[in-house]
Amino acid sequence: MVYPCLTCDQSFYDEEDLKEHLDDYYDHEAAHEYARYGCDTCLAIFNSDVARWQHMNAKGHVGHECRVCDNKYRSEKELIGHEVEDHNYCADCHRIFQNTNNIKQHFNSRIHRGQNIDCPYCRNYFTTMAGLTTHLETNGCRSAPSLNRDTIFEIVRQRDPRGFIFKNLIGWHGGESRPGRWKCTDGAWNGSGWACGFAVCSRVCRTREDLDKHLNSPAHYTVLYHCPNRNCSSEFKTLASIISHLESESCSFMPFDTVQKRMKQVFTSSRMIEF
Repeated sequence: MVYPCLTCDQSFYDEEDLKEHLDDYYDHEAAHEYARYGCDTCLAIFNSDVARWQHMNAKGHVGHECRVCDNKYRSEKELIGHEVEDHNYCADCHRIFQNTNNIKQHFNSRIHRGQNIDCPYCRNYFTTMAGLTTHLETNGCRSAPSLNRDTIFEIVRQRDPRGFIFKNLIGWHGGESRPGRWKCTDGAWNGSGWACGFAVCSRVCRTREDLDKHLNSPAHYTVLYHCPNRNCSSEFKTLASIISHLESESCSFMPFDTVQKRMKQVFTSSRMIEF
C-alpha cells in the first residue's frame, strides 16, 4: 500500500515513514487529520468512503468514537483525553461533570482511587491525605491520642523552619481545639435563638447545644497555615484544609499524587518540609 502526503507530492510505502514526514511538517499533518476519506486509525487515504470502510473493517481500524459527540480518534488515549477535556465525561461511571475541576475531583475520589492511604498509627485507611489528616487532627485515632490540631501544628512548625506552609504566630499557644473549651451562657439567648458572642460572627443557632458545637468548631479557630504558592493568597485553619486545597489543584501548585507523597512525610518522616 502507498501512503501519500495530501499536501505535497511525496508518497511512502511504509506508514512509519509517512508519520516521520508529518511530524516534520505540522501543516501536512493537519491535512491528514481532516482528510475526507482517511482511515480513523492509520494514515491510509482513499478515493471514496466505501473504500475507506472496506479498509477499516478488514484491518480492524474502526476508530474510537466519542460517547458524547460524533468525533472519532485513532487511539483510546486520544479519545479519553477528548472526552475529559471537552465533555468532562467519565466513561467508567457514565457521568458528565460541570467543569474540569469537578471531574478531576471525581477521578481522585474513593470511587476511582479506593482507600489506599493507611494511618501510620492504626488500621484505618483513607482515600486522600486530607482524610487521614482530618482523622488525626480531630483526635480520631485511638492509637495516637496525643495527636490533635495543636500538636500537629507544633510538628509542622518544627519541620517547616522556612515557613513554606505555616504562619509564624509568636503569641499563639494552642488550646483552641480542646473539646468543650467554649460553653454558651444564658446571655446568648436573644429572644429568638442562641447567638454567637464573637464580634465578627452573626450566627444564631436554634438550640443551646447547636451553639456549643458552633463555638467549638473550626469556625473561630486561628488561621495557622497559608498556601505555599506565592501567587495564591489562601489561608487555612487546619492542616487538612490546606492539603485539601492542594489536592484540588485549584492553584496549580502541584499534582494530586505529589501532594499525597509530600504530606504523608509529615507523619512518617523526620525530614524537613520542602516544596
